[in-house]
Amino acid sequence: MTLAYGKVALITGAGSGIGRAAALHLAAEGFVVGLLGRTESELKAVEHEIAAESGSSKVLVADVADEVAMHNAIETLVRAFGRLDVVVANAGVNGVWAPIDELKPSEWDDTIRINLRGTYLTVHASVPYLKAAGGGSIVIVSSINGTRTFTSPGATAYSVTKAGQLAMAQQLALELGRHRIRVNAVCPGQIETAIDDNTDIRGREKTEVPVSFPAGDIPVTGGEAGSSDDVAALIGFLASDLSRHITGTPVWIDGGQGLLR
Repeated sequence: MTLAYGKVALITGAGSGIGRAAALHLAAEGFVVGLLGRTESELKAVEHEIAAESGSSKVLVADVADEVAMHNAIETLVRAFGRLDVVVANAGVNGVWAPIDELKPSEWDDTIRINLRGTYLTVHASVPYLKAAGGGSIVIVSSINGTRTFTSPGATAYSVTKAGQLAMAQQLALELGRHRIRVNAVCPGQIETAIDDNTDIRGREKTEVPVSFPAGDIPVTGGEAGSSDDVAALIGFLASDLSRHITGTPVWIDGGQGLLR
């Protein structure tokens, strides 16, 4: 519980899935955790879980795509705990997956707004505080889609945002290195989360490539999806001093799935 005593981490999309798992993991490692998301009840539930293990956290209700709300939320976190050391830009949606000529501009914009603008605003509003702390770690949660695989039918907008997040991590790794701020991207494959709840798939038969994958196409697990805890452990490593010489790096955590696809 004392590995990161006195350090503060911000996690977006902290109410469920990978964000929740990352929050619990970092709190167990001694971080004070800022729990940022849009659904207060989910964030409160995570706050109670952390408190039950004698950890410390703060609920921050904000839309990652809202500039004013993000600045206010991060300022609130720093005002409460005095510093910011780690940022986990995790919030995102699958959005609409559809043939490009049927994907509506508003649907495209919604995915870009949350996944890419949201990541930008998270980093944009956090970096001044990381600089003030003398350095830190930014972990951007991307995906194998758009970085290693391109076989999800109709997932153009989603894949573009995930590719953009990796490009952002690599660009900023060089820009922020002089400030001792590391920036890395975590790229999960199939993970047991509720993200499918915000996926709208249309016209799959028009975009799906007729490829037959082997049974159990996640080699390490014989086809079983990874868990949010698996990703949280990787985020914890990249947040810690154990990864002090790693920056600008995509880390695929997919059990080898992307190598088949």
